[in-house]
Amino acid sequence: MIKPPETASVTTTRVSCDGARDIPGGAALGHPRVWLEIDEHGYVDCGYCDKRFVLKGGPADGADLSAAPDIAAGSSNTPHP
Repeated sequence: MIKPPETASVTTTRVSCDGARDIPGGAALGHPRVWLEIDEHGYVDCGYCDKRFVLKGGPADGADLSAAPDIAAGSSNTPHP
């Protein structure tokens, strides 16, 4: 059985992902850092590693997202201001 992608609860609508935050060795084992924007759905998925970021208190917080579609729109590899 395939392990489901990781889910993280966040407090901001703009998040970054490099796929290696919890991996010893860091970014060399992950993917390029991307910035993602959580929209009105209340969550966003990384287009590289499928990690899902859910906004605390948002419409997806506490919801069963197992069948929810991937939302990777708004991703950018532009540095965060």
